[in-house]
Amino acid sequence: MELRQIEYFIAVAEELHFGRAAMRLQMTQPPLSQQILQLEKELGVLLFERSKRHVELTPAGKVFLQEVRHALNQLERAKAAAQRAQMGMLGRLVLGFVGSATFDILPNLVRVFQEQYPNVDLVLHEMPTPMQLEAFRRKDIDIGFVRTPVVDRHLSLLSVRQETCIVVVPKMHPLAQRSSVSMGDLRAERFILVEREVWPSWYDDILSKCRDAGFSPIIRQDVKEIQTVVGMVAAGLGISIVPSSTANIHARDVAYVNIEGNAPLADMSIAWRTDNNSVLVKQFLDIAVQLTT
Repeated sequence: MELRQIEYFIAVAEELHFGRAAMRLQMTQPPLSQQILQLEKELGVLLFERSKRHVELTPAGKVFLQEVRHALNQLERAKAAAQRAQMGMLGRLVLGFVGSATFDILPNLVRVFQEQYPNVDLVLHEMPTPMQLEAFRRKDIDIGFVRTPVVDRHLSLLSVRQETCIVVVPKMHPLAQRSSVSMGDLRAERFILVEREVWPSWYDDILSKCRDAGFSPIIRQDVKEIQTVVGMVAAGLGISIVPSSTANIHARDVAYVNIEGNAPLADMSIAWRTDNNSVLVKQFLDIAVQLTT
């Protein structure tokens, strides 16, 4: 069964006259009659009652007309959906993100993208950078908010934020009253850090800055999320060094203090597979550039 046969059938069904239907289709009557006969043969049913002066749909023809009209409507909707998908107006975009991205850039970027592309299904998964790299290799995510540096020849990176780090201390800590501290002021403190396997470059940078200040930090606890770091500091278990955007977490029992001099840095980038030519990925990156430059 071909689409043109369906169109021929609908024309005859609506005109109830082969001659008028042929004129409407800009063809002669004999080929039209042959196509209808071929369609009836393929279906194994009689679609029209014919006489020299009269053409009428059979009960089977009436049911078939109703169903093919519905099918054509579905086909038009499928066509429109495919066109919207090609234009990036429809589809599914899967994002991975480190938890700290929610302190600053991610919420606004996602909000603007959803406002501009409301019919795109945006799926978000929180995961540390190493897990995102694995997810990219499995092609489980399309875009990632990662902590750099990242070395992977299959990925492209767009730097979106570089932050100077700050110190977070319990509210009642003596350093909480200071406007700034040096790295050397932290030599006697117990540190709570995001564990190295979650963010190796940053972990190493903190230890390096401590050594530059003449001491090795006392690490009381390694955890997986910056939110957990803040919670443990609030509980009085130690102090920490965190990206400045962490100050957007308004915990009652902590204070944030600037670091004088050569403070550790925290970089955030958006990553995507270099071979991913998705229109949706491009549109997301375009918005990211607009919001971060």
